[in-house]
Amino acid sequence: MGKGGGLIDRLAKKRELRRWAALARRADAAEPSELRRHEIGARALRQQLDQVIHVAESRLTLPRMGSNAIRRPVGTDWAWRPQVWRGPLAEPGRSSVENKDRFGDGLTLFHDCRISEMTLRQRRNAREEDLAPFGLQLDVFRFDGSFLSLVVDMPPESCAGLRKRHLIRVDAIIDMEKPLEMFARLNVRHGPNTEQIVRELPLSQREVMVEFDLAYTKLNEKRVEQMWLDLIFDGPEMNQVSIRDLTFCRYPRAEL
Repeated sequence: MGKGGGLIDRLAKKRELRRWAALARRADAAEPSELRRHEIGARALRQQLDQVIHVAESRLTLPRMGSNAIRRPVGTDWAWRPQVWRGPLAEPGRSSVENKDRFGDGLTLFHDCRISEMTLRQRRNAREEDLAPFGLQLDVFRFDGSFLSLVVDMPPESCAGLRKRHLIRVDAIIDMEKPLEMFARLNVRHGPNTEQIVRELPLSQREVMVEFDLAYTKLNEKRVEQMWLDLIFDGPEMNQVSIRDLTFCRYPRAEL
């Protein structure tokens, strides 16, 4: 029964393909009313075909969607890749991004430009060395503000059992059109206070890594509530920055 159904389905597809091929050959000589009718049908069909092709390209291109392959140092007790780099967004792009605009789950852009000439776009990764299925592309044209930062909110699991002996590691793969300075600032809220640690990203290489050692903070381990990362861009005007991957790991520091 299954084989018969499959054969009938294949024959139906072949007949439909032959029908559209015949319509394409007769299009130049068709009457305007007939051509209009065929155009409406063709546009409706193309919309569905484009959707199938888009989904197929996303799902079949490596790395696979939902992949959570992360380089984890020995002793890692928590690791995470944000949604933007892990799976497709319902809204893959946005232009004229306003201050405090959220993009995906837990990602927010902050700036103080009077007129926003910035775009954010999710891009599909396709290179063999890519571990993340998607990347994030930030295009900045004219920039009349004094600051620009991308804030990544970490999930509650990042704070569960957090201790001063922990290191927070951030790995990223970053491409840019022209050099700029980028800083990563880790924020940990505990009660009424927030600990902040700032590291400059070493952008001399595409694959960058920074570590935040909580031993040098005044963290109250019993009151940890929230953790987030600010990616700060210095001098971003007329530049394109592609963050092809972004991952977080938490592990205990070696005993001294």
